[in-house]
Amino acid sequence: MNNITRRSILLAGAAVPLSACGGLIPQTPPSNLYSLSPKTTFVETLPRVDWQLVVEEPFAAGGLDTHKIAIFTNPYEVKYYAEARWSERAPRMVQTLLVESFENTGKIVAVGRQSVGLRSDFNLKGELREFQAELKDGNGLPEAHVALQVKLVAQPRQQIVAAATFSQRVKAKNASLLGVVAAFDEALGYVLRETVQWTLMTGKKPAA
Repeated sequence: MNNITRRSILLAGAAVPLSACGGLIPQTPPSNLYSLSPKTTFVETLPRVDWQLVVEEPFAAGGLDTHKIAIFTNPYEVKYYAEARWSERAPRMVQTLLVESFENTGKIVAVGRQSVGLRSDFNLKGELREFQAELKDGNGLPEAHVALQVKLVAQPRQQIVAAATFSQRVKAKNASLLGVVAAFDEALGYVLRETVQWTLMTGKKPAA
């Protein structure tokens, strides 16, 4: 078993209890916070649009709807890296990075969260289906796996215009926690870029 698993998972088992879902949950708040980055580069043919977009917080299953950094060592059990967590709950962080990525295109009139009171032409709804590191058979290097299913919904009639799923796997370059976070950043970066480009190319302003 590699160093990151021994240090961040197995040793944690001696100090913390098992939760009902089998994850390793620290008794005290983790000291290390990690955040990922929005995308800043896109295809040159990305169109400029004259509509406004609300990015809703993606739904995520309970094992992923957390600040903790998930790792699967088998298909049936979710564990978490000890003494480490995301700076926001995973679906909230993805929402934040999507909004920032859309803003970075410079191609959209306005984009934001639903809570800011933006009157949108479209809402982007999502489901975060994968957001974990995976360590097959407990050997080798962890692999970050990110998958986001999205629907573009025209307002105010709540009409689904289109749907798509974007997924990426990236193997960590080394077994350190920073190596795993870097793999997450690359995998999520691909998903963010594809989601932004698909949305701007798919959406058409609803008729008045």
